[in-house]
Amino acid sequence: MSLVYSTDKGRLCPTCSKPVAVCDCKNKTNKLTASGLIGDGIVRLQRQTQGRAGKAVVVISGLALAGEAIKDLAKTLKQRCGCGGAVKGDTIEIQGDHRETLKTELERLGYKVKIAGG
Repeated sequence: MSLVYSTDKGRLCPTCSKPVAVCDCKNKTNKLTASGLIGDGIVRLQRQTQGRAGKAVVVISGLALAGEAIKDLAKTLKQRCGCGGAVKGDTIEIQGDHRETLKTELERLGYKVKIAGG
């Protein structure tokens, strides 16, 4: 079993055991897996209202995107739904209950999508 986290250096690459920030591996999949960007390959849409004064928000999680790519996807989805939203960490929040619209749009873009929760 190899070490994956060190309190000294943080998250470690599973291939070369160096910190992910300075890893010199050519295998990008290991870097993405080590940093937590790749999950099970399923994008999940979850409706939330807690802490939002009863207003519905769809939280999109499980995307293997970062930086500008996730911002561009959020912009596209907000335009498709005609509403506002935000990128928070590695999730996208879309205002309103647009789960079905988001599901069809994400499937059209090639993602495997599940509607999570009730």
